[in-house]
Amino acid sequence: MINKTAHIFSWVLSPVLIPTYAVFIALWVTTLSFLPAALRWNVVVMVWLITCMLPMLAIYVLYKLKIISHPGLNNRKERYIPYMVTAACYLGASWYLHGIHAPHWMWMFMVGGAVAAVLSCVVNIWWKISAHAAAMGGLLALLSRIALYGINVIDMWPVLSLAIILTGILCTSRILLQCHTLMQVVAGVVNGFFWVFILT
Repeated sequence: MINKTAHIFSWVLSPVLIPTYAVFIALWVTTLSFLPAALRWNVVVMVWLITCMLPMLAIYVLYKLKIISHPGLNNRKERYIPYMVTAACYLGASWYLHGIHAPHWMWMFMVGGAVAAVLSCVVNIWWKISAHAAAMGGLLALLSRIALYGINVIDMWPVLSLAIILTGILCTSRILLQCHTLMQVVAGVVNGFFWVFILT
């Protein structure tokens, strides 16, 4: 039961889904919430297609070609191509958001995510750093920036508190599934948080 729950959190809080959650939250809790709902949903769907569907399609193709042994990328040596594809998709989403005149902090969030993904790829040569934790760290950094910039239209403390709790649950899940150690998930959170926070 515990392992099943850990698997659910690992999939629901996957690095390919976090950008969509982040953009959705940004469009509904900041001053951007005054934009037409249809426009906001269009942006969310486009980000989902670029940062979720494209990487998942790439991972599926790699799996079918037997370049990777499992879609979950549990083997450290098989993570390089998927990580770089994900980073490229993050940059693609950044380019899209920049093109539709999204605020600087929103499209730079994607750049921060891409940098964290590339760094994870490099570190992964020697050590299995957590990409899941990095994605959640990036989300925490974005929420922190929204609060610091004062562009929120709702109280950010409940949102930040929930994000912190979910980060803890996710990191615990990755440890319980024996995908990472405590230091690997902590390093992942720091990696994601640092790059997004300084770039947004």
